[in-house]
Amino acid sequence: MSRTATIARATKETDVKLTLTLDGTGAGERATGVGFLDHMLDLLARHGRLDLDVKVDGDLATGGHHTVEDTGIVFGQALDQALGDRSGIFRYGDAIVPMDEARALCAIDISGRPYLRFDAILSPGATGDLDHELVEEFFRAVVNNARLTVHVDVHAGANAHHVIEAIFKAFARALRAATA
Repeated sequence: MSRTATIARATKETDVKLTLTLDGTGAGERATGVGFLDHMLDLLARHGRLDLDVKVDGDLATGGHHTVEDTGIVFGQALDQALGDRSGIFRYGDAIVPMDEARALCAIDISGRPYLRFDAILSPGATGDLDHELVEEFFRAVVNNARLTVHVDVHAGANAHHVIEAIFKAFARALRAATA
């Protein structure tokens, strides 16, 4: 059984096309127009061993909010579709990932009940072209559309780049364990 999904979503603000294969190698291309988000999606694919192709045309002149949130929505929908009836999966996964001075934990239950606990304090501002506040928005969109329970806890970290990277890697590794 191929655990793959392709989703397209067009709104007034964005046009998102995404293909996800759960049992992959990290292959694919990510082009959202938000460079730091592309970098995080690369890490998500590599550490989650997902094949992930993402192409987004968004209203970046107004900021990255719609692009980041809509990418999360479509990734969540694709994850939900690729999981099918969810039978035979491990269901639970967790990971702790250090990134230099930062350390993040992510625990996942592929429960069918969306809930996000996001315990990470990110300083106001942006890393590259990704507003820090949009990291939580991305995960909320994923959780609600994939119907996951996800807990993200940042235990250490001063550099926002390192904290965000640790979060994405921990999520990816926990997701890989839960979907096995």
